[in-house]
Amino acid sequence: MSAGGEGRKVVCVTGASGYIASWLVKLLLLRGYIVKASVRDIRDSKKTEHLLALEGARERLYLFEANLLEDGSFDSCIDGCEGVFHTASPCTYSAEDPQVELIDPAVKGTLNVLSSCAKVPTIRRVVLTSSMAAVLYDGRRETPGVVADETWFSDEEIMKDLKLWYPLSKTLAEKAAWKFVKENGMDMVVINPTVTIGPLLQPTLNESAAAVLKLINGAKTYRNAAFGLVHVQDVANAHIQAFEIPSANGRYCLVERVAHFSEIVKILKELFPTLQLPDKCEDDMPLKLTSQVSKEKAKGLGIDFIPLEVSLKETVESLKEKKFV
Repeated sequence: MSAGGEGRKVVCVTGASGYIASWLVKLLLLRGYIVKASVRDIRDSKKTEHLLALEGARERLYLFEANLLEDGSFDSCIDGCEGVFHTASPCTYSAEDPQVELIDPAVKGTLNVLSSCAKVPTIRRVVLTSSMAAVLYDGRRETPGVVADETWFSDEEIMKDLKLWYPLSKTLAEKAAWKFVKENGMDMVVINPTVTIGPLLQPTLNESAAAVLKLINGAKTYRNAAFGLVHVQDVANAHIQAFEIPSANGRYCLVERVAHFSEIVKILKELFPTLQLPDKCEDDMPLKLTSQVSKEKAKGLGIDFIPLEVSLKETVESLKEKKFV
């Protein structure tokens, strides 16, 4: 499986069955990479079938079983690789035991993967999938007109007070990763995507697509909230660019547009006039606004963002195609 014989680069993608990771595997295969991909259960067809069906998978995709909390379980998947894309991390906004369900797998899992990377001399760069959740909760988020950028880091105390366990897990994992790579002299680039939408490759429903599904599946009202959105293909592409461009460094915020739920509903009504969409907000309060996000650094990865209208259209079409609607 060495890259040398065919002149192909060998890379690893952890958590390969996930929403963003599946797209990452797809684009890497299309670019001619040999991909070693980890999944939690190799016998679960819901985790593997859609990956094995990708173009180039038969020749260049190798599946490995690995567990975030098991020391050394990523060793064989990472061995012989030139790059590692660490995407594996639980993504849920409701957890009965946040420490066990979210924080431990995110933090310990990241350090476990990085420990495996540290043993492999061929690894040139690690690309870590973090989140805008690790950027925005710093106390300035709800100040309209403020522009968030890569220098922002979410405040642990704010997230604990608000019981924002998923953002806390992503923040703690990213901070632990930066500390580890600094101490071990490793090269890492971090991608911080916002709410990611677009077509689903996997057969299961992910959190961000579920939010769109809820809107179009008979919701009576929409939430009084604004947030950033980005197309999944742009996110996957940014990961690959972050690996391939030698000068890529630090963190990259990925947000095509910050939109209020009212704007999303308006766009969906224009795109799909027959859909039953909510026509009123959940409360009578003024519409909540939030900070904008800088696109400047992301431009350095050559990302020309797919517009929100296209992202929403493709998400709904994909949900229909997969019979979720």
